[in-house]
Amino acid sequence: MSFRHITGHRPLLALLSRTSARGALPPSLIFSGPSGVGKRLTAVALAQTLNCTNPVEWDGGVDACGACLSCGRIARGVHADVLIVEPAESGSIKVDQVRDAIERAAYRPFEGRRRVVIIDEADALMPEAQNALLKTLEEPPPASVFVLVTSRQDVLLPTVRSRCQHLRFGALGAAEVADALIRLHDMEAEDAHAAAAASDGSIGRALDESTEDAVAARASAARLLTLAASSSDPRRRLDGAKAMSGAAPTRADLAVRLSALSSLLRDLGVLLSRADDRRLANADMKPQLQSLLRWFDSDRALRAFAAVDRALAALERNASPKIVADWVALQI
Repeated sequence: MSFRHITGHRPLLALLSRTSARGALPPSLIFSGPSGVGKRLTAVALAQTLNCTNPVEWDGGVDACGACLSCGRIARGVHADVLIVEPAESGSIKVDQVRDAIERAAYRPFEGRRRVVIIDEADALMPEAQNALLKTLEEPPPASVFVLVTSRQDVLLPTVRSRCQHLRFGALGAAEVADALIRLHDMEAEDAHAAAAASDGSIGRALDESTEDAVAARASAARLLTLAASSSDPRRRLDGAKAMSGAAPTRADLAVRLSALSSLLRDLGVLLSRADDRRLANADMKPQLQSLLRWFDSDRALRAFAAVDRALAALERNASPKIVADWVALQI
């Protein structure tokens, strides 16, 4: 996947594109940030850009064409000059794996212009494996680039971090996650928006979670919010709590539904403040959320959001799911 097809992170991608075009790319890099936001994809796109036989101009720099033989071989993981090191079955990256990568990187490129070593989940590197990398990161072989990809950069030794240029990837917006799910994973729009709203800005997490559960959680949260907003009758509100928690609620299921409710309340706050609609996590539900504004002002939305936060904390302390659901319904 080329830079221009990666979701989000435009400033970082443009920086990589321009430095690659000028031949000014640092030879030792760390890509850090939340899981599932595209760090490994970016590392592979960088390897393609450095070895593409038909690069294209993009954003003041260059990008891989994505269609040449070299790009295809890198995408399939069979290019002789692009090595991806990742945790073994033990869950760690051992020193022998690192030594093998260092040895291979010492040779001139075989079929491309640059050798690229991508160490995915670099936080899984054993301490001796990290120490084995130090000299190579400080003085990489000519025509070689090392990219360490991690969601926990603080686990890396300070001596490793100090030898690399650091690029930090942020969480994606819900709209960006939904777009990627629809465009790249053929997900239906409603499913994509529900999964994106619960993803914390991670495409990987959105794909890992059950889409059906995300849709159901958001629907039950919206029902409770509508009942609580439009009626002061405790019985109607508790009916919404039953829909929210189900017949035999578990803490895990209720936590998912409460998180969906928190997301909807946050979006109400966005609408009340007249902020940019692109900040909406549930953009596809904007008309339904707007219909609730007649019952909500900023103070009520903030109190409701705080109540949900307290309810989630109570679940972590092993409070009864039914009691928590009823309490939230009466507090909104």
